[in-house]
Amino acid sequence: MTAPDHPILLCHDCGAPHALPPALPGHRAECHRCGAVLRHFRTGGLGHAVALAIASTILFVTANLFPILTFELEGRAQTATLLSGSVALWDGGYEVLGVLVFFVLFLAPLAQVLGTLYVVMPLAAGRTAAPGAAWTFRTVARLRRWAMAEVFLLGLIVAYVKLSDLAELEPGASLAALVAFILVQVWGEASLSPFEVWERIAPQTRVAQAANVDPERLTACHDCHQVVAGPDGGESQGACPRCGARLHHRKPNSLPRGWALISAATILYIPANLLPIMTVVYFGAGQPDTILSGVEALIAAEMWPVALLVFFASITVPVLKLIGLAYLLWTVQRGSPKRQRDRTRLYRLIEGVGRWSMVDIFMISLLAALVQLGTIATIHAELGAVAFAAVVIITMLASESFDPRLIWDAPPRRAQRQDSSMIDAHD
Repeated sequence: MTAPDHPILLCHDCGAPHALPPALPGHRAECHRCGAVLRHFRTGGLGHAVALAIASTILFVTANLFPILTFELEGRAQTATLLSGSVALWDGGYEVLGVLVFFVLFLAPLAQVLGTLYVVMPLAAGRTAAPGAAWTFRTVARLRRWAMAEVFLLGLIVAYVKLSDLAELEPGASLAALVAFILVQVWGEASLSPFEVWERIAPQTRVAQAANVDPERLTACHDCHQVVAGPDGGESQGACPRCGARLHHRKPNSLPRGWALISAATILYIPANLLPIMTVVYFGAGQPDTILSGVEALIAAEMWPVALLVFFASITVPVLKLIGLAYLLWTVQRGSPKRQRDRTRLYRLIEGVGRWSMVDIFMISLLAALVQLGTIATIHAELGAVAFAAVVIITMLASESFDPRLIWDAPPRRAQRQDSSMIDAHD
């Protein structure tokens, strides 16, 4: 039974309206139509999330203070910190690549942790939200996909395997801090309910407030999921009253923008695989490496698990993302009503795996930082790495620009009319 004081949510993946039941321990509200998780009750509470955010901050600072890896060859040693890779790329003439690595490895994770602390700490203490809390928490949510410390760790493992036969490698003190930071950060995200934070900043719209509004006019904020009544026709103008984000009934220009981005990524994918991504110079002899030749070298060294990992992350994932996004755009343009739930699941998969293709870029940045031993051995990035990084970023932007609710806007309209009435979210 839907009570007037129950919060109302529009599913972020299909747009179906739901009245959320009271939060109980272990409760997880799911969309009845597409299966998306609308709200997950976290037992730790805001205080637990604050403690984990503080621990994450300390561990992140520690991970940046000391070397993460030491490379020793012919009596000469070179150390690398978390920031060494971006510095090496910048010094090597690939400034854009260096800035990208700095952003996803240092700036985004740090801003995410500090932003969470700034927003959640006053709320956990029972005080009102800090000034600018809504904008900050909105930014934290947007940065989540761009914070790639765990992807860097995978790149470090690949770099370690590649260099292990060439020289002696010694893990530094920061490696343990980095691993701990990743684990604590994941724990912290699992302990924090974004819905509860937004509810504390400003209450979610209730069933009674939307009772006399045509369901077709209800619009949800893309960032904080606040539900507001838009003008007739469902096209909303202005800013979200809670977080200030621009309101749209659907993401604007989703289809043309998606086609433009995947077309650009497809074009760039060709030089990304044909051009060398790095060159290894060993005692004066240079050896350029493409993505595929790097996989072949790992296979030749019988490092099958790592070779499979690199092949999957750097070759298979980008291709499948491009094909999957093209399929979603094509079926939406055709207005296909078939397999809507499966296509929504495909979108979630594409959105989740794309960032892992940055493994090769992190590996190159580490190798360029570690192997700088003059005439003995050097490794530096090549133009193929820039093209490949562009493919990864563009495909991530393409999946972000696609609006999965368009899948459910397709005919037959009677199915939509059935789902436009409010339904209690279920466990």
